[in-house]
Amino acid sequence: TLEDIPHVVRIQIAGWRTAYRGIIDSEYLDNLDAESKKVKRKRDYNKSPFVVAVLDGQVVGFCRYLYEVVSSDGEGYDSEIMALYVDPELKGQGIGKEIFKYVKNDLINQGKKKMILWCLKDNMPSRAFYEKMGGRIVAEHGIEIGSKIYPEVGFGYAL
Repeated sequence: TLEDIPHVVRIQIAGWRTAYRGIIDSEYLDNLDAESKKVKRKRDYNKSPFVVAVLDGQVVGFCRYLYEVVSSDGEGYDSEIMALYVDPELKGQGIGKEIFKYVKNDLINQGKKKMILWCLKDNMPSRAFYEKMGGRIVAEHGIEIGSKIYPEVGFGYAL
């Protein structure tokens, strides 16, 4: 719900600061703005499926995904995960796996056959997770974050 947005933003910012420290410029990470992220997430919420994981009444993870592909290097895929985050303090407890399975099942129920998601190339823990979930690297490109370009790898999945 829209009421989940502040929790989603908190998880996203904490996730970025934890997972991307040493990968993305520290000044950029240190200056992530929760208010602008809330505005963006509200726009996203109105455009595409969004699911949250709740544990003991608290939002502990989320995923935003699409029933189409918007990335330019996603040719041949009919769906895309745009964001998948778990509270950094709760990683390793199976929350991400459950979110991923839920999204995959929803895409299958929508008649989708192939999904793609993008991950920073140097984010080895996330890459290991996406490989464990059955993905294989099918593409690579650069993404602009702040004023720098960072390499990303695309993981393809047969649904």
